[in-house]
Amino acid sequence: MNIKRNFFKRLGTLALAGFAAVSLACSGQQMGGSNGTTSSSGTIKVAGTGSTFVKPMMDKWGSEFGKLNPNIQIDYSGTGSGAGIKGIQNRTVDFGGSDAAMSDDEMKQTTGGEIVHLPVVLGAVVLTYNLPDVKEPLKLTPELISDIYLGKIRKWNDPKLKAENANLNLPDSDITPVFRADGSGTSDIITDYLSKTVPEWKEKVGRTKNPQLPQGIGIGAKGNEGVMGQVKNTPNTIGYVELTFAKANNLPAAQIKNKAGNFVTADSSTVSKAAAAFTDKMADDLRFEITNADGPEAYPISGTVFMLVYKDQQDAVKGKALVDFLWWAINDGEKFVVDLHYAPLPDTLVQKVDAKLLSITSGGKPLRQ
Repeated sequence: MNIKRNFFKRLGTLALAGFAAVSLACSGQQMGGSNGTTSSSGTIKVAGTGSTFVKPMMDKWGSEFGKLNPNIQIDYSGTGSGAGIKGIQNRTVDFGGSDAAMSDDEMKQTTGGEIVHLPVVLGAVVLTYNLPDVKEPLKLTPELISDIYLGKIRKWNDPKLKAENANLNLPDSDITPVFRADGSGTSDIITDYLSKTVPEWKEKVGRTKNPQLPQGIGIGAKGNEGVMGQVKNTPNTIGYVELTFAKANNLPAAQIKNKAGNFVTADSSTVSKAAAAFTDKMADDLRFEITNADGPEAYPISGTVFMLVYKDQQDAVKGKALVDFLWWAINDGEKFVVDLHYAPLPDTLVQKVDAKLLSITSGGKPLRQ
């Protein structure tokens, strides 16, 4: 409404004000929007950054939504969950993506008021590895994963690994663990899982987006793409990535021992079963994790991707485009999820996210009704 008041003051006539309102409507802007929302071509550009975990899904959603709404361009860059949180805190982007919910301290550091957490999709963190002569899936317990990343297991044919994988021809070769060197929601998911299951890990490393491993252990890489590249190109490595990245590179994923004592393969179904165990336990602000879930078929290193959005949007036009995109993604866009090896939100969670989207405003006015 500031634009409209300033227009009255400058021109001072009702006729010209009416002409301006018609012009704004024809250009696709709404009253309350700020200057610079659209490009010279009339395209509304909405920018987000963060989680590399969800980048393949966001690229697909952005492309499909753009076909239906050619005047809206969703630009999402995979820079890591830590960067996504920083971006939304500092308002350098319109939304952030993170595989880890923001902490209370991170919420206090925002510059634009209250942030809403919007879960959009579920996924699996897998342990992928480069062992050309191993043809069947590797089996890993949380203790084995912890020991590898803490440097306690250094050989692929270590007796502890052979005890769970007696049928595999594990080589007498050094293990090179690969980890995330940037602030990572993927790291947060796997360290949360290990902190819940391995007391030594909880004491020495804990849950964190930036795991500090013993000096000299492993190779650091940025993004899921970086970890995947290291594993793909370096024999005898092991690294943790989102399932889609392993599938896209034709690399194996280990079966992980879950809370029920079963070795489980990561896929859309087993991730959905992990989420189902937490549906009734989710906080009202929708900050939650789904690691180490109950259930015989639940994949234990499952995670949620959150879009981080200010509850009251500065720009009504961009805000409306963003809300409409996210509404479409978790409702109509669900049909693209499984083909990319993610898992859709449970119906009860979709309803909760829809309610959050309806609460987003600009200047106190709802952007979607």
